[in-house]
Amino acid sequence: MTPGGAGSAHRNHCPNCLTSLHVDVEPGDRASDCGGLMEPVAVWVRKGGEWAVIHRCSRCGQTSSNRIAADDNPMKLMSIAMRPLTAPPFPLERLEEITRLMGGDGGLEI
Repeated sequence: MTPGGAGSAHRNHCPNCLTSLHVDVEPGDRASDCGGLMEPVAVWVRKGGEWAVIHRCSRCGQTSSNRIAADDNPMKLMSIAMRPLTAPPFPLERLEEITRLMGGDGGLEI
């Protein structure tokens, strides 16, 4: 059962896996003929603290941002939010080298 005010009246994604379908050119217009799966690839926090999911189309690559609903799977949201920390876009063993290249001393001490 969906809690009241969950935002599900205008839902565009599955509350469990957070995947959507690429059906819009502009939000709500249903004008896209792509129809690809919009996979959740990131989350971000909008001004005011509201979370949103970044979706990327597996067919054409287009990205979009969609607000979360109150009944969206919190573990799935957190797993997406944690991706940069659990799978950084660079090898961790090169962290000191990368820090030096950016002008730091390469040390990891705080």
